Amino acid sequence: MSSSHFARRLVVLGAVAAAASLVRAQEPARKNPFEGDARAIQQGQALFRARCADCHGVDARGLRAPDLTTGQGAMGGTDDRLFGVIRRGIPGTDMPGNTGRDDEVWMTIAYLRTLSAPGTIEVRGDAQKGETVYWGAGGCAACHRLQGKGGRIGPELSRIGVARSRTALIRAIRQANEQLALGYEPVTVVLRDGRRVRGVRKNEDTFSIQMMDTTERLLGFRKADVAQVIDERQSLMPDYDPRRLTDADLDDLLAYLARVAGAADASK
Repeated sequence: MSSSHFARRLVVLGAVAAAASLVRAQEPARKNPFEGDARAIQQGQALFRARCADCHGVDARGLRAPDLTTGQGAMGGTDDRLFGVIRRGIPGTDMPGNTGRDDEVWMTIAYLRTLSAPGTIEVRGDAQKGETVYWGAGGCAACHRLQGKGGRIGPELSRIGVARSRTALIRAIRQANEQLALGYEPVTVVLRDGRRVRGVRKNEDTFSIQMMDTTERLLGFRKADVAQVIDERQSLMPDYDPRRLTDADLDDLLAYLARVAGAADASK
């Protein structure tokens, strides 16, 4: 194929793709076929409790994930948009895409519509002060990455302000040892020569273990050189009790994390 013919073909394909995108953009938003259907709403409730309640709570008022009935987590937007969000999931959070049948997603949305009451977001803190806490006295940036800056030994936090409920965030900060973040479980590797290396486990197989130590070095050890692998119960993150982080500073920090996550969403 000549270069000129190839170039013309690319132009045609690009035009077709652009036309298809325009058609999709002009398509009317899909309407929920189960809106107001009492039996479908009841089934949607059962589906929600089976698939969503572990994170959003049985009453949808938030647990590890946000409250879906009020404030920032409320079910704003069209049903068509919500359908797409549920189908795709939310990148950067623990919410995966839903692979269930279309009618199950629609019924779940119909149920949630009976609960949601969008309103203003309750602001308890000062985001500007919270920014100072995060990057300064709070020491969060030493271990956590935010908008491409900071440490890597703890989870990335750019979307945590909307990916977790306020209650869940407070518990994670105040009682860091209560639930260790998946992929950041603390571990100590004891080598046969007596050296001990502490950090977070990244991977392990029959013959080796990989980890990130407390200085953020990625290390790998052959099991033949390892005397013991100790699964720690103590998080690398300390419990931030009120003596370490006052209630006012905590409110400011949460306000800042919410602002960062909201700005990231608005830029999409």
